[in-house]
Amino acid sequence: MGVLGVVFLFVILGQLLVTDPVWGLVLSVAGWAFWAVFVAEFLLRAYIARFQKVFWKRNWWQVLFLLVPFLRFFRALQALRLVRLARLSRVARAGGILSAGVRGSRSAGRLLSTRIGGLIAVTVVVVLVSSQLLFAFDAQPDYATALHESALATITGTGITTDDGFSRILQVVLAVYSVGVFATLAGTICAFFLRGESATPTSTDPVLVSGEPGRS
Repeated sequence: MGVLGVVFLFVILGQLLVTDPVWGLVLSVAGWAFWAVFVAEFLLRAYIARFQKVFWKRNWWQVLFLLVPFLRFFRALQALRLVRLARLSRVARAGGILSAGVRGSRSAGRLLSTRIGGLIAVTVVVVLVSSQLLFAFDAQPDYATALHESALATITGTGITTDDGFSRILQVVLAVYSVGVFATLAGTICAFFLRGESATPTSTDPVLVSGEPGRS
């Protein structure tokens, strides 16, 4: 399931970039197939937990992210003029990207057991998700520019050149994330050196002073 979560993120990216209708259909079917697997896995975990309230309290946010893609059905209603929401299609696409990002980041964190490896994997997912959002909201005309600016904003906290409201909010979020990343890296590096110093014997160690354990 961890590998599927990462692959699903790239399937959503392909749906955003592909222009060939045949490939668009293939990726759309693949996306719904992946989502069906995720729903089945969630229901299986709920069944194992006997659908207890504790399970739903802990995993209510997963229910929301599993339901977000079904907003696409309202796009069909909009086409039939039963629902008139001008930005519903864009909201549905953004919801799908965020859902894939959450699934992908959790999967990447589980696949890599080390803290540094997990942090790098999650950061890559954040860059991909933010770039897809910039492109989906037409903040950038091409995906390459969106990917470049998202990477800069995720690492440095600045770099998004567009001046619309969504870009400003995204840049603030990425700036906060970049601070958290560097704080985590600094803490991990300091902990590594402190462990090294604590493991190094000092001159006051009884073993070094007397040459015999337990005698000074």
